[in-house]
Amino acid sequence: QVQLVESGGGLVQAGGSLRLSCAASGRTFSNNAMGWFRQAPGKEREFVAGINWSGGTTYYADSVKGRFTISRDNAKNTVYLQMNSLKPEDTAVYYCAAGLSGYAVGSYDYWGQGTQVTVSS
Repeated sequence: QVQLVESGGGLVQAGGSLRLSCAASGRTFSNNAMGWFRQAPGKEREFVAGINWSGGTTYYADSVKGRFTISRDNAKNTVYLQMNSLKPEDTAVYYCAAGLSGYAVGSYDYWGQGTQVTVSS
């Protein structure tokens, strides 16, 4: 079992930055790939970024490539999402997830409660 708690969301102006954190509990954190997803009102949950168990492999949605960076610290059981050059279309609830690697919601078994990110124009 892995329990996930996100933090770091908030309101920011376009062009600004935020760093999201996801603290995990459970002894199997370092065995899991981690992902960040987001869901805007009226839209489906979509993949944002993923990282393998060691942190050696990362991958991103095209819409955030070059602006967002995912990283993890297995000693702290934490995964991060650094978000730069934020745009109004990045506004959503952001979720972290643990499980198999991949881009699909179904590849992940454990989910946090989400943190709201709002980007004003």
